[in-house]
Amino acid sequence: MTGSRHPRRIVTRLVDGRICAYDLDAEDRGPLSPVLVCSPAPGDQVADHAVSADLRRSYFTTPDAVVCVTPDGVELWRSGLEPESARHFAHRPGCVLSPDGRVLWVYRPDVMAGRGRPDQWVALDAGSGAVAAQADLGTAGHGGVQLAHPTSGEVLLNVGEGQDGTAVYRASLTGAGAGAALDVFQYPWDDRCLIDLSPDGHRFMTVNHDQGDMAVHAFPEGEVAFTLPVDAFGHDPDDARLEWSGGHLDPDTVLVTVVGETEDEEEWFRHYRVDARSGRVRGEFDAHGTDPYDIHPLGDGTWLTTDPSGHPVRRTDS
Repeated sequence: MTGSRHPRRIVTRLVDGRICAYDLDAEDRGPLSPVLVCSPAPGDQVADHAVSADLRRSYFTTPDAVVCVTPDGVELWRSGLEPESARHFAHRPGCVLSPDGRVLWVYRPDVMAGRGRPDQWVALDAGSGAVAAQADLGTAGHGGVQLAHPTSGEVLLNVGEGQDGTAVYRASLTGAGAGAALDVFQYPWDDRCLIDLSPDGHRFMTVNHDQGDMAVHAFPEGEVAFTLPVDAFGHDPDDARLEWSGGHLDPDTVLVTVVGETEDEEEWFRHYRVDARSGRVRGEFDAHGTDPYDIHPLGDGTWLTTDPSGHPVRRTDS
């Protein structure tokens, strides 16, 4: 499948069991209406989802398959995650589409699925569903977060292993045909959670697994540009922690989330602006969200929260 050189930006949400796609290149603000709504086949339990920039194909994972369908739900291909999972919970296969629309990257939490094999990272031909290349990972994850680099063809993967911490990888697809392979690099951490990749692809953000600090790293090698602990935001680390949410509001600004409880055990959260280059905390940020995770920065000065209907609301403070 051929992607445009500058594909439009599409985000997806699962609303009432249907995959909804929203066009971020439109100038709309406020509640967004989907430009595509796709209903998976009955019985398909959607774990993760993506839609091509031309809106001609929707992709989703289930506990046991990766599926590609047309806008009206006609199945084009189905790639089984074999053998069938022995467990029904605690594992969510993930997918992300490459910016050029050619490769669907799939994280397979095979250990937790009871498949008797290591977790897998797989590059599928988005047009046919054929496996282009795959690699074993040294993880036993419940799920993964994948972020596609905007220009390099590389993908970042964060595998969450519960109390055992996290593993963060970077990979690219090299070669073609029978000679294709995944070139996988593992970052030397087991205690950092990947949050976001900057819109220009120069930096990425992590939060410590124990939620004591956040950091901004240089892409691709991961050198730390700066680290900020909880008290940098004016909060006592005994009473507050950093949440695994936030990201790049624009190329020069990251949003960081601090959460805690009052003496009356009431939960609270605050978002903060941070200079992505210097680490200077610029002050509080009102995202108008309903919880610490109800924020999706888009990198262009706007961000998404969620309407009570489940559809996104696009916001700006300018």
